[in-house]
Amino acid sequence: MAGTRRQQAIRKALRALAPGIPLADAEAVLALAERRHMKDLPPSTALWLALGSHVRHVHTDYERLLAEGYDRDAARFFVVEDTEAVLSAWGCQRSVDENEEAEAEEA
Repeated sequence: MAGTRRQQAIRKALRALAPGIPLADAEAVLALAERRHMKDLPPSTALWLALGSHVRHVHTDYERLLAEGYDRDAARFFVVEDTEAVLSAWGCQRSVDENEEAEAEEA
């Protein structure tokens, strides 16, 4: 497997987290996870954030809701079920809701 240790760790995390992800989506998620602003995050965290972002922007109505004037939090609220459905279809056992609940508890 070519690439840096970080790239290898991100690919391994993707295979474990979403084993059924289509190749085109996997490539897009990996590219997001490897972006410069993610470099200081642990590979698994960068991957999870990239995966959620990709699904939200590409496989839901999130962009349309933003264009209609919804703020980010409201748009995310309205697409959470669609996001979960896509992740579940890809074999992901982790929930977007779990992260939002943990963030709310930390605040």
